[in-house]
Amino acid sequence: MPELTEDESFRNEDWYGEELVDRRFVRCEFFHVDLTEAVSRGAVFDGCTFGNVKFNASRHTDSAFTRCIFQRCNFFEAEFTGCKLVGSTFAQCDLRPLTVAGGDWSFVALPGADLRGVRITDVRMREVDLTRANLTGATVTGVDLSAAQLHSSRLSGADLRGSDLTALDPTVVERAGAIVDPGQTVVIAQALGFEIR
Repeated sequence: MPELTEDESFRNEDWYGEELVDRRFVRCEFFHVDLTEAVSRGAVFDGCTFGNVKFNASRHTDSAFTRCIFQRCNFFEAEFTGCKLVGSTFAQCDLRPLTVAGGDWSFVALPGADLRGVRITDVRMREVDLTRANLTGATVTGVDLSAAQLHSSRLSGADLRGSDLTALDPTVVERAGAIVDPGQTVVIAQALGFEIR
């Protein structure tokens, strides 16, 4: 059974390079904790709050950060592989450069996030909030963006091939130079009111 930690507060702690394997944290608080180069595998963080936490160059595999709040955290060169972040919120975080491969980020709130150049591939992001997010030059391929909130997002130069763009209103985003595949052009044309025959 995973080692369980509930309702604890961690402040000003150095967890540099820590290995978090099969650990479970429920309703815990992390403030000014250094998780630089930390590694998590099969770890669970449920309903936790992270404030001013350094996730720099950390690696997370098959871990869950569900219903968590990330405030003013740094994710420089962090990687999430096959992770579940359903219902989590990011506010005033430094998210570049970030790599996300696989997993479920549905219902995640990233309003106004600076995601320029990030790499997000084969991720489920249903109903994600990317309102006013800056995805200029980002790679967002094979991503399920159904029912996503994309109003006023910046997609210029982004690679969107293979992603579900049914929620995209091309008239309310910056899209110059965004790359799409032939199937997506049909979806975008229909969103603009064209009838495909």
